[in-house]
Amino acid sequence: MKTARCLIITEAGVNHNGSLDLALQLVDAAVAAGADVVKFQTFKASCLASRNAPKALYQQATTDADVSQFEMLRRLELSEDDHRRLMGYCQQQGIAFLSTPFDFPSIDFLASLGMPVFKIPSGEITNLPYLRKIGGLGKDIILSTGMSTIEEVADALRILEAAGAPRARITLLHCTTQYPAPLDSVNLRAMLTLYDAFPGIAGVGYSDHTQGIEIPLAAVALGATVIEKHFTLDKNMEGPDHKASLEPDELRAMVAGIRSVERALGDGIKAPAQAEIPNMAVARKSIVAARPIKKGDLLSEENMAVKRPGNGISPMRWDEFVGKVASRDYAEDELLCEP
Repeated sequence: MKTARCLIITEAGVNHNGSLDLALQLVDAAVAAGADVVKFQTFKASCLASRNAPKALYQQATTDADVSQFEMLRRLELSEDDHRRLMGYCQQQGIAFLSTPFDFPSIDFLASLGMPVFKIPSGEITNLPYLRKIGGLGKDIILSTGMSTIEEVADALRILEAAGAPRARITLLHCTTQYPAPLDSVNLRAMLTLYDAFPGIAGVGYSDHTQGIEIPLAAVALGATVIEKHFTLDKNMEGPDHKASLEPDELRAMVAGIRSVERALGDGIKAPAQAEIPNMAVARKSIVAARPIKKGDLLSEENMAVKRPGNGISPMRWDEFVGKVASRDYAEDELLCEP
């Protein structure tokens, strides 16, 4: 896996509850956390779901049971003007704006805004017309692979490439599409499988739906180049995704943790770290006199020893010294010199 700096996408999603004011506050929280990107969702309920489409179990548990999926989505829509204001605010605050389109009109609208990267959600990985349209935009693409088999990922890549999206501009995100995702469903090693299975892709990352921040940190340690994580201003708000999201303090801790993991990953070259060098003489050992030695004595297993400090002859040269003649007198524990 590559070890490039991880792109941290904070997923505001629909946690604005349809309010532009809350959406702007979510941008502020993402900026305060040190994230690279804040991402929303763009859709028209009439294009996304039929009026009799059922809600997922987690949506039933976190929203009014009497409200249909269609009505829930309608209440969570942001207007085109809201999007423009959000994008402008992100530019002012120094954070990248991103939004996932869920239908053709939303793709066209986000393309008209000049959005440079398009995120394909897991639910669209088997949507051929959608994939073909995104692939034809000439943009960088991030493709979530939740709920999919390796064969479905291969099919989606083939469609995107045939539409004009070079593999080198496509990043794959491993994902478990459940909110929250149980730990035994995460299967982080699948990231490595994706990386090996599709040579030439831009990178592999992880879209996290677990509770807490430990799993994104583990994904970065495995080489994730992108981390995506839902966040909210308050987990107790009503709405489908709040309870599976991080609050601002947790988000800051995740971002800081990722940057710490990146620093710790290093360049992979096995050599003494600069911080270790002063300790080498203290922790390592040298060949010393085990007892007083006179000039002309033969050096032997009995009159030599290995002790700290490590600023003398390395014990790795022990066999060279056995049987040599001492070139001078040595007191007990004195570092031996070249014979």
